Amino acid sequence: MNKKLFLTLSAICTLILAGCGNRDSENQYTGVLEGTSVKVPALTGGQIVQLFVETGDQVERGEKMAEIDSLELTFQRQQLLAMLEDLRIQEDIARTDLKRTSQDLQYVQTKYDRIAELYKKESASKQNLDDIENQLNNLKSANKAAKQKILSLDAKRIQIQTQIKSLNKKIKDATIVSPASGIVSSKYFEEGEAIPPLSPIVEIINIRTLEIKIYISEQMLPKIKHGQPVTIMVDGLDKTMSGKVIWVSPKAEFTPKTIMTPETRTSLVYAVKISVENQDGILKDGMPVVVELGAIESD
Repeated sequence: MNKKLFLTLSAICTLILAGCGNRDSENQYTGVLEGTSVKVPALTGGQIVQLFVETGDQVERGEKMAEIDSLELTFQRQQLLAMLEDLRIQEDIARTDLKRTSQDLQYVQTKYDRIAELYKKESASKQNLDDIENQLNNLKSANKAAKQKILSLDAKRIQIQTQIKSLNKKIKDATIVSPASGIVSSKYFEEGEAIPPLSPIVEIINIRTLEIKIYISEQMLPKIKHGQPVTIMVDGLDKTMSGKVIWVSPKAEFTPKTIMTPETRTSLVYAVKISVENQDGILKDGMPVVVELGAIESD
């Protein structure tokens, strides 16, 4: 929730409670309920061909929300697959060339060794030795080139395979699913519109578990601990609801100007977060409430 809006709502809630004599307790604090908000991005940009949700819909984690046009991506993948097949043929040819040059090199090397031995005994001419040496050097170069060709083709194959994996991910991301359960609170695009990559398509708010932030004085710190039960009171609701302390700030801060506490406004306070289960959906995001701190349970 927007921080400015949160503080404004807290101030309004405080003014309302100021007129209620039955809620003038040092253990009561005002706050605003906050759900967990998630903006669902379109990881793959393009035209929205189908949009399956509307504002106010309840969605579950993993539920399909929208479909982005991925036809061009599919064509690109088919082209890369064809290139990969062509590369496989080139690799087969290169390995055949390597095998042939290796065999020729071995044969000429043996022949060179024999002629070099004869040359030492003056049974072969210098021309014969030079000719076979030149042939041997050419085959060494050809053999080295065949090995480098295979290494180059291997690198290209890895590059193409990586591109195919990237396209597969983009095609998969073209189907947008909900990352969490909740209610669609906002919809930013309509079916048929083009959405840029990473732009949010909808916003989901999970209100099954809500949080409230209150501020307590240093004197109240010994009376607060993690897991401590609290009572939640809502105007217009006859029954109270239960919550618990889930976090206490380790450092002090000045009281926000629009926040009222039973203690002096200028004192240093500590932020406390409270969690409340809302499986029935009675509570809503942004709803002002009163929190009454319960007693610390003995261990």
